[in-house]
Amino acid sequence: MAKTVFTNGCFDILHPGHIDLLNQARLLGDRLIVGINSDASVRAIKGPGRPINDQESRKAVLLGLRAVDEVVIFDETTPENIVREIRPDVLVKGGDWQISEIVGADFVQANGGEVYSLPLLDGYSTSGVIGRVVGGGRWAVDSDSLSEQSENHPVIPTGDIGMPPLLRKEGSITK
Repeated sequence: MAKTVFTNGCFDILHPGHIDLLNQARLLGDRLIVGINSDASVRAIKGPGRPINDQESRKAVLLGLRAVDEVVIFDETTPENIVREIRPDVLVKGGDWQISEIVGADFVQANGGEVYSLPLLDGYSTSGVIGRVVGGGRWAVDSDSLSEQSENHPVIPTGDIGMPPLLRKEGSITK
């Protein structure tokens, strides 16, 4: 029987920290399902300037990664309902979450599953990326100024990110 791994988040602007976490999560099972907060849910959590990328764009980017098998969008501010629906064998969050804080951990463990808080790559955060784009430097901005600045200075992704072959799905376009 296939071992299903589940993780969740906003995944607003994908960065190497996200890729590393998703690759680590995928190694814990046979199938990785990623739950992403809907646009309304992200706004409720992060504020009116977010998300930068809409939910369908975020879903498409995640589905382009070899590690990700499925993406589900949820409207609530927590993944509690989707965790109960999916009933994963493994539940994963980044190392900034204690296992006791991971939403759905009690449910997964009560059903014989495993819960992991995986180490994060240092120096990567979506707020930091937005701060560098908006501010032109290498610093993060607070959420109040982020909301104002991101509305006045939209982020338009351009160029080729040069994704390593390990992260590309079979049949994807490569240069």
